[in-house]
Amino acid sequence: MNKLLVALISTVFFANVAFAAASDCEAKAVDKNGKALAGAAKAASIKKCEGAAAPAAAADSGCEAKAVSKNGKPLAGAAKKASIKKCEADAKK
Repeated sequence: MNKLLVALISTVFFANVAFAAASDCEAKAVDKNGKALAGAAKAASIKKCEGAAAPAAAADSGCEAKAVSKNGKPLAGAAKKASIKKCEADAKK
């Protein structure tokens, strides 16, 4: 009974966190004049906002800081993305 109660409470908590993140992106979906976006523009804005959260997860793992060239300069573009992907894969092993 206690395990069921704990599972139910944790499910509600995590669902609330996910909903808060989604509503945060909806709140940011406004045009230059501060009016709420609608239709395809709103969908694109929300998708971009939710996609911005993914690199934050990569930064937490420390892989982004390790994405440097042999000369010590930070990588950019596809090379940076590939380096981070490889670093995260190695970290999971």
